[in-house]
Amino acid sequence: MKYRINQRTGERVSEIGMGSAYLYKANRKEAVTALRTAYESGINYYDLAAGHGKAFPLWGEALGDVRKDVLYQIHFGADYSNGEYGWSLDLDTVKRSVDWMLGQLKTDYIDYGFIHCQDEASDWETYRKHGIYDYILSLKDAGTVRHIGLSSHTPAVIQQILDDVPVDMLMFSVNPAYDYGHGEFANGGVDERMAVYRRCEKDGIGISVMKPFSGGQMLDTSQSPFRQALTPYQCIRYALDKPGVLTVLAGAQSVAEVEHLLAYYDQTEEMLDYSVIGNFAPVEASGKCVYCNHCRPCPAGLDIGLINKYYDLALAGDGMAAEHYRKLDKNASGCISCGHCDRRCPFHVHQSERMKEINAYFQS
Repeated sequence: MKYRINQRTGERVSEIGMGSAYLYKANRKEAVTALRTAYESGINYYDLAAGHGKAFPLWGEALGDVRKDVLYQIHFGADYSNGEYGWSLDLDTVKRSVDWMLGQLKTDYIDYGFIHCQDEASDWETYRKHGIYDYILSLKDAGTVRHIGLSSHTPAVIQQILDDVPVDMLMFSVNPAYDYGHGEFANGGVDERMAVYRRCEKDGIGISVMKPFSGGQMLDTSQSPFRQALTPYQCIRYALDKPGVLTVLAGAQSVAEVEHLLAYYDQTEEMLDYSVIGNFAPVEASGKCVYCNHCRPCPAGLDIGLINKYYDLALAGDGMAAEHYRKLDKNASGCISCGHCDRRCPFHVHQSERMKEINAYFQS
């Protein structure tokens, strides 16, 4: 397992985390064993926006004795009063639901208390008006909530809330379908979504990725909006390549499925290459580097994807990214304009010209 650091909190977060949407459908013993296997394999980050209330006792049984070693996202607004997942903006309901979740999880604290499911500007207005955000803050002051999170599918709403309150972790849907305008939660254009990634990287806000496979559609040729399936590993790499992303929350219902996810680290670079999506990128995405590194190897030894990422982040005001760029062993000044990257780029980026642009920017 590899880990990334949340710059806001200093916590080590496993690149592969676990969601909870479907675990409750598994046999109890199998589900508990799957969670324990995940933990023993190094997965330390878990999302608790569960598909059913029956999921919570599974976490309590599987990880109650190692609670201090794992990180939980718990959502203020997720309601399990009827068993199934529901959404409530009633303060008393939220309080009862949070108390119930803590009891089922066998814990007395929350690592990341999430402002839950804010997809419309009106949601945020109602959330604050009803006192739910103030309730989270009161628990944070008491030490019950350690950090603040935000869950949303909508870039404009995310930007508004990040302007209003300090957030330590964003839960956002990241996959090629949504980023390119396909699917129920494909909110925001290419540039709007990328602006969220870059802001989070710049501000040190971690991103935990929900729906990395677009509800399984990306893995099925007949359902994929591109009419071509990707592997789970290509989807995971796609998400991890995005600025700000710390962990990809994939679902699993068995030990075999956990082990299948962890096989991500056994894949070759060729197996992780998702550049095929360049064939389906919308017009507005053409000519924009997505850091896929399909241009490798550079004859001059440049890490072209990383150079592009640092440049884009620096343009967004990320001073740390500029410093990272300047510490590279080889940067854009070393480009020999051979055209190798231009010919290989599936997103039609004229990288040799861009290297000149980047070099000029950092020398100015």
